[in-house]
Amino acid sequence: MKDIRTLSLDQLKEHFVSLGEKPFRAKQVYDWLWSKNLHSIEEMTNLSKELRDKISQEYIINPISVDELQRSTDGTIKNGVKLHDGLLVESVLIPTETRTTACVSSQVGCSLNCEFCATARLKRMRNLEVAEIVDQVALIDRQSKLYFDRPLSNIVFMGMGEPMMNYKNVVESIKKITEPEGLGMSPRRITVSTSGIPKMIKMLADENLRVNLALSLHSAIEKKRNDIMPFSDKFPLTDIMEALQYWYAKTGNIVTFEYCVWKGINDEDEDIKALIRYCRQIPSKVNLIQYNPIGDGKYDQCNKDAEENYVQQLERAGIKVLIRRSRGGDIDAACGQLANKSSE
Repeated sequence: MKDIRTLSLDQLKEHFVSLGEKPFRAKQVYDWLWSKNLHSIEEMTNLSKELRDKISQEYIINPISVDELQRSTDGTIKNGVKLHDGLLVESVLIPTETRTTACVSSQVGCSLNCEFCATARLKRMRNLEVAEIVDQVALIDRQSKLYFDRPLSNIVFMGMGEPMMNYKNVVESIKKITEPEGLGMSPRRITVSTSGIPKMIKMLADENLRVNLALSLHSAIEKKRNDIMPFSDKFPLTDIMEALQYWYAKTGNIVTFEYCVWKGINDEDEDIKALIRYCRQIPSKVNLIQYNPIGDGKYDQCNKDAEENYVQQLERAGIKVLIRRSRGGDIDAACGQLANKSSE
């Protein structure tokens, strides 16, 4: 049977009219599904038993479930999430003193081949459905309230998969997360992270979702970036910058460049100068991300001097730079480590 959450509000109205019910029943069901994130038709208590039985004869709800929960010494929680077809993804709750952030996945596996990322070594099995993405957010919101006594404050599409390669479902999930009839969360607290697909960046700008955009950059030298992220040879840095400038012109939101510095790969002055030149083409900031090893020895975190050199030169150039420390590394929950690795 079909998951009822694949129906739009208008489709729900048409369905209830065909059953001889009033159209407002659709709004009641929609509220249960998206605002309350209910996973049981039987528990929709403002519907008659007869109507619930009619719905159950045609539709089901396929919720996610937590296959394994791991807690880091720093408070980070990693969820091994089982989907209705038995496939697994991972999502992460990252707490700080002032916020809790949900890092959600958009694909089972990944469509890309970034050399430094454990997820990229997994075969892309399929895209996540809208409800599977929203369920991750609702789950982590409940965990945030349970373990940290506060609601979820931020959402980042930085888990497994490339969000732009599941564009339609990611956009629709953001609408469900942010609309008053859905989870009602602020779009300003949502960041979509992409490895850089110019056409899709422009499309996202046109959606007027009011979300933030981050680009996984790691080098502003074309050949180096192509070595680090082989798929990017199809998307030159000039084309990506044109798309980012379009993004800023349409949204007014600055771009965040996500950037790992690796020993012997991109830790020289020429790398910093190239990054500065790239940043100067658009209002932006740089997040220097502490690298999390994935066991191959090819990519190693740079030393402190190289990191400090980046910070000093970027700041002297007037570019805002933040150092984002690793969280959840002891449970393979940090950036680039999500690969359905069990604790056993």
